[in-house]
Amino acid sequence: MSMEDEAVPAGDDGAAPRGNGKLPPGGERGPQDGIVAAGPRALDEAAGGDAAGSDADGDAADGDTADGDAGPAEDAAGPGLRASLEAILLVVDEPVPEIVIAQVLERPREEVAAALRDLAASYDAEERGFDLREVAGGWRYYTRAECAPVVERFVRDGQEVRLTQAALETLAVVAYRQPVNRARVSAVRGVNCDSVLRTLTLRGLIEEAGTESETGAILYRTTGYFLERLGLASLAELPDLAPFLPEHVEDVEDAVDERQGT
Repeated sequence: MSMEDEAVPAGDDGAAPRGNGKLPPGGERGPQDGIVAAGPRALDEAAGGDAAGSDADGDAADGDTADGDAGPAEDAAGPGLRASLEAILLVVDEPVPEIVIAQVLERPREEVAAALRDLAASYDAEERGFDLREVAGGWRYYTRAECAPVVERFVRDGQEVRLTQAALETLAVVAYRQPVNRARVSAVRGVNCDSVLRTLTLRGLIEEAGTESETGAILYRTTGYFLERLGLASLAELPDLAPFLPEHVEDVEDAVDERQGT
């Protein structure tokens, strides 16, 4: 038997020394053309090390999640910036400045300003019935100019409550006889006018003007809103009522005065 045929025992670590250059099953060529055999124990240790490393990494990731800030999750659950801006702008009754919105939302002013401009641009691009404008140092919703005729018809015809005939007659008596008490108004109209006077007061067309010194009755007069609605500068511009009054009106008033004096 020659030296080349003599068997060489493998070491404890499963690696064979450099020899005939033949690659045993499961082995791979190492440095300096040496043969490295992967023994079962080495494979088990390698697999165990990788698994341990994976577990360690997983534990570390879990620890980071547990110890980390939960803020992003909470922010994701709340409304976004666009929704928050729309909600605020829907309830304001005057233009609201960017800085106020930024303080409420706890966001940088530059971010809020950019979001407001993007919101306004999107409304314009979508041709919505309203737009977002920056006026008087703040932002507010306005109806689009093209929709003005529709809005005017709705406000004028759909929402304006017209006065009844009884209310118009009572208002005319107050306007021409002011200051006047309820008894005198009722005497001129021939019916009780208490409820109508309350309605006119709630509408802001008449108001209390003190009391009569003799009887203590409440006196009524028209308001500035009454002049505004009629387009008058003063009561002096009211048309002359004499041609429209019945002949017995003065007699009725005299009778009322006599009853109040007794």
